[in-house]
Amino acid sequence: MSQGPRSGLAAISAALLAMSRHLEVHDVLKTIVASARELLDAEYAALGVPDDHGGFAQFVVDGVSDAQWKAIGPLPRQHGVLAAMLRDAKPQRLADVRKDTRFGGWPSAHPDLVDFLGLPIRDGDEIIGALFLANKRCPKPDGGCGFTEDDEDLLAILAQHAAIALTNARLYERSRELTIAEERSRLAHELHDAVSQKLFSLRLTAQAATALVDRDPARAKDELHQVAALAAEAADELRAAVVELRPAALDEDGLVHTLRTQIHVLDRAHSARVTFTARGMRALPAAQEEALLRVAQEALHNALRHSGAPCVEVVLERRGSGAVLRIRDDGGGFDPRTVRRAGRHLGLVSMRDRASGVGGRLRVESAPGSGTTIEMEVPGG
Repeated sequence: MSQGPRSGLAAISAALLAMSRHLEVHDVLKTIVASARELLDAEYAALGVPDDHGGFAQFVVDGVSDAQWKAIGPLPRQHGVLAAMLRDAKPQRLADVRKDTRFGGWPSAHPDLVDFLGLPIRDGDEIIGALFLANKRCPKPDGGCGFTEDDEDLLAILAQHAAIALTNARLYERSRELTIAEERSRLAHELHDAVSQKLFSLRLTAQAATALVDRDPARAKDELHQVAALAAEAADELRAAVVELRPAALDEDGLVHTLRTQIHVLDRAHSARVTFTARGMRALPAAQEEALLRVAQEALHNALRHSGAPCVEVVLERRGSGAVLRIRDDGGGFDPRTVRRAGRHLGLVSMRDRASGVGGRLRVESAPGSGTTIEMEVPGG
């Protein structure tokens, strides 16, 4: 049964909205395939993302059970009609794919495909995927089945938006990988600067204790007490870094609990007193919670490593439907316009980018000798 103009537009709108909701590449692929299959009333749908070796890096299907997909076996190669869609931009609309000269068969567990409609997914001049449907459910009055020219036009619209959604998802994943790499690099430097220094001191103190054991046992005992203290400090430094390195379990624990846990560890690991207060908070969109967490981590890192502050206060409180995060220290302060320490901008650019990336804003107040306050506000969802 054909869709009227209003119901057809509503179906297209629903499909496009579904694609825009996801950022993970695999989720986007699954949504594209499911949307295409539902929109064109097909029995089967699939989307393949090619690799550089004649196969597919990813291949997502809809309409095939997990057991059947497992029985089919390895992912297909780039041959036959699939290869044709990856080589040029022309759609492939066939009454019976099995009768096409390019047809090369399929595994015994593969479903039997007859009518076929396929389109490449393009990002500019680059073909980044092949989307196809098979076995249209709606019978024609004469009993035949098949995809129409209108179906082809509809799938072309969907493929254009699928290219945008897939490209955005890839950019998001690459950006996230870059952020993780940058944070791991920063933590590696932190481990080297903090933990390795304490281990070096521990080694020297242990050597001194060894030299004193015979001639001055009392002094040797004092040195061994110092060895124990240094070892405990090194363990706390390492534990604090590992907390930051491990991905925060925001989905399970929420922002408040995650921040409280990390700040508790930092309070134990550093001589400065680090406190945390949460007021009236409720769950925020996942992207905003992650941005708030990362800004808090960066600001705390700066305060504990560079400010010399005896006290650092972290406050997270509700503001309207959003939230405000405030990190305040009573350390040496700096001039935000000209600050450069060890050739770095103390992560201020990164923090501002994180805030603006989720629709928020970052405010920095500091002056030499007057401490520092970093405040991030997000509008909520």
